[in-house]
Amino acid sequence: MKNPQENTPINPEQVPKEVYNIYNDYAHSRIDRKEFMEKLSVFAIGGLTVSSLTSFLTPNYDDKIQIKKGDPRITEEVVEYASPKGGGKIKGLLCKPKNLNGKVGGVVVVHENRGLNPHIEDVARRAAVAGFISFAPDALSPLGGYPGNDDDGRTLQSQRNRDEMLEDFIAAGEYLLKREENNGKLGVVGFCFGGWVSNMMAARMPNLSASVPYYGGQAVLEWVPQIKAPLQLHYAENDERVNAGWPPYEEELKKHQKTYEVYFYPGTHHGFHNDTTPRFDPEAAQLSWERTLAFFNKHLSTP
Repeated sequence: MKNPQENTPINPEQVPKEVYNIYNDYAHSRIDRKEFMEKLSVFAIGGLTVSSLTSFLTPNYDDKIQIKKGDPRITEEVVEYASPKGGGKIKGLLCKPKNLNGKVGGVVVVHENRGLNPHIEDVARRAAVAGFISFAPDALSPLGGYPGNDDDGRTLQSQRNRDEMLEDFIAAGEYLLKREENNGKLGVVGFCFGGWVSNMMAARMPNLSASVPYYGGQAVLEWVPQIKAPLQLHYAENDERVNAGWPPYEEELKKHQKTYEVYFYPGTHHGFHNDTTPRFDPEAAQLSWERTLAFFNKHLSTP
């Protein structure tokens, strides 16, 4: 007989912090699914079950997309570009404001460690609604593209070389700069793996105008002197592994007089901007996105 508690929604306040940490380890392939389930079973008490916890932690793409495909405010299309130093031919979602009048800044949107899933497509649409040309590449293109679920996407992405994927996003930036609708200004925003890419693109692309990494690994410290673009960095309070790299990174940014602003969001977990998972924090997500758009408006506007 099915346990009626399986259909009872979980109150996030019921869920211990350790559960989010376990999910974070699983989402970043530090533990496999078997170990993930075993670790969750420790917390299957007091009305919580492994099944209900798993369902609670699984991204909900059906109900949480803010700007759906076909939104009348924008146009969108899948395009392919060349990444000779990376994966060869890469596909991505290109979004533009509807009835675009004149040239505007471009924004590369970099996905997490599972390919171009529906949430990142949604973020790309949000950037277009805000008035930018946005481009969200899929680093899984050489392997057939995002497979339709995050577990398989994470497995596929682990088969690609991280530095080659970085080249894919650098090439995406160069592609976007060449678009006739672009005003010559380029920004990047990325999440998790994409946050690392955003930091690295700032170090690798002297023609980058703004970089916004969300809870991502920092750039190689030896490359900090090469950073030209201003940075706006967003971190979750409860994200010890990523946050551990911030103090030495900030020290180098200060040492070389780089322009940056950094925000830590109290009580949040890694992934707080992603509204399809329970790590989502509405207030932090809204505030960080408002800051992101203001930063892009400042640095990507036509002089």
